[in-house]
Amino acid sequence: MPDSSRREIEDLVELLNRYHLTELELEKKGVRIRVRRDPSPSSAPSFSDVTQTRDVVSSSLSQPSPQPTESSHFLTVTSPIVGTFYRASSPDVEPYVEEGTLVKKGQVLCIVEAMKLMNEIEAEADGKVVKVLVESTTPVEFGQPLFLIDPL
Repeated sequence: MPDSSRREIEDLVELLNRYHLTELELEKKGVRIRVRRDPSPSSAPSFSDVTQTRDVVSSSLSQPSPQPTESSHFLTVTSPIVGTFYRASSPDVEPYVEEGTLVKKGQVLCIVEAMKLMNEIEAEADGKVVKVLVESTTPVEFGQPLFLIDPL
């Protein structure tokens, strides 16, 4: 394997680790390279490739930190990566969900763009969107809460 190819693969692995991804795919001059790693047993998100140009990211759902209010039973959808949060696929269309929207498991909630890849964040459970916690076009961090969902 030429040194330049090896370096490109090493760079992909570095990106995978830096942005806490489990899979990354690159196509260049008709050659496609996919780098994968198993997520840690913690509450890491699962990733699945749906097309050659974008990934669908299953959101990481976990209980929010205990609060004395009734919201402690809500599921918190967190960002599985660092990127830019978008509520809709483009500025001229309606958001995927609004507060009060009933969602099904696997339904797209938003997009987080990372390095020109549009990652769709999906609901992992049926429920009702109680709160949208981030404004569209806002930068988000790994693990940052995005939505509160009241499970059905």
